[in-house]
Amino acid sequence: MNVTLFGLGYVGSVTATCLASRGHRVVGVDTDAVKVAALNAGVPPVLEAGLDDLLLRVVASGALRATESVRDALVDSDVSLICVGTPSAPNGSTDLRQVRRVVREIGRVLAGSARPHTLVVRSTVPPGTVEDVVVPLLEEASGRRVGEGLQVAMCPEFLREGTSVADFFDPPFLVVGGSPEAAAAVRELFGFVEGPTHEVELRSAESLKYACNAFHALKVSFTNELSRLYRLLDVDSREVMEVFVGDRQLNISPAYLRPGFAFGGSCLPKDLRSLLHLARMNCVDLPVLQGALVSNEMVVRDVAERVLDAVESGGEHNRRVALLGLSFKHNTDDLRESPNVALAEMMLGKGLDVRIHDPHVNASLLTGANLRYVQERLPHLQKVLHEDAADALRGAHVAVVSTADPTVIATVLAAAPPVVIDLDGRLGRPVESLAGYQGVGW
Repeated sequence: MNVTLFGLGYVGSVTATCLASRGHRVVGVDTDAVKVAALNAGVPPVLEAGLDDLLLRVVASGALRATESVRDALVDSDVSLICVGTPSAPNGSTDLRQVRRVVREIGRVLAGSARPHTLVVRSTVPPGTVEDVVVPLLEEASGRRVGEGLQVAMCPEFLREGTSVADFFDPPFLVVGGSPEAAAAVRELFGFVEGPTHEVELRSAESLKYACNAFHALKVSFTNELSRLYRLLDVDSREVMEVFVGDRQLNISPAYLRPGFAFGGSCLPKDLRSLLHLARMNCVDLPVLQGALVSNEMVVRDVAERVLDAVESGGEHNRRVALLGLSFKHNTDDLRESPNVALAEMMLGKGLDVRIHDPHVNASLLTGANLRYVQERLPHLQKVLHEDAADALRGAHVAVVSTADPTVIATVLAAAPPVVIDLDGRLGRPVESLAGYQGVGW
């Protein structure tokens, strides 16, 4: 393909060189004359392992050249890649000035041309940027309509400085947001990349890079927080984490990384509190771990507020709420520190008529610590707990569903309450198609 790439920094120079090495004809564009001259001389504008020799070969073969002229670069172009910087503004927002400038320049050159063209954003941009900024600017500057020979896509990069060449050829996956036509062009461009390709919504593609980087930052902070405390407890955190990362079933895995309701149970809250207590006793601040408890409580409070809003918007003549699922985890009757118990407590405290059903909870069979916990938090559980899901749902204005039990799902579909708040995320398309459906985090 004939490729025009805008921005010859770390991401751009590596991307341009690697694409050219796989048979594409690439023209790099940058406003920095020094970068342009360096690349045309076969000298990398940035320091990256493996880039030197690769760049020399593609420049010598004519597969890659650089220019300051946007019009010159787009003469025979099939695809434009935007790899310009998106730095932080003083208030923390993303500075999109370079993206806006490049989109306008591309649009002006494409004006009056009927040649098919695909614009692909690789720069990290906030969700909604492509739809709300890029597309309107491109259409205004070009006088063309996106979707009519002109396509726009989002394809985030996952390159680490220092290993970006290796990362380019062996990414964890290829992610594309955009129309099927735009996705097809990106697939062709990166056809040499092995591994899975995910075609997602534009906003999901934009959001993914933020999720990845936030998680990477969280991992670093989490590990360093533990090490600050463990050092004072005479624990070698290196040894702890060496074993920790060997767990691919729970620790380094998809486990616990599915959007849903708050955590609970007899382990996670208790052990977090224990670590925080040890930290206080040793005068160590652990804001990340403290934030985990605070964030967890916010999830529960947010759902309680949404239930109240739903009742109020319905005129408050019907304050009946069905809570389907009470235990902290599926297929168990363990109510200890269950966020569903906390939610029920909040809703009852607000004067709502709460009716509860859990296919695995029988109040008469609760014993020990499980019984003591629910007696303290929901002393009148026996009065609000229903053996049958249909009884709990009868006449309810809001159904809060935290279990994917097939019987419960079938009952929700049959009752079709005005509002359904899904805390599970696995209720299925029929439930999500109900008029009053809303997800806890989607």
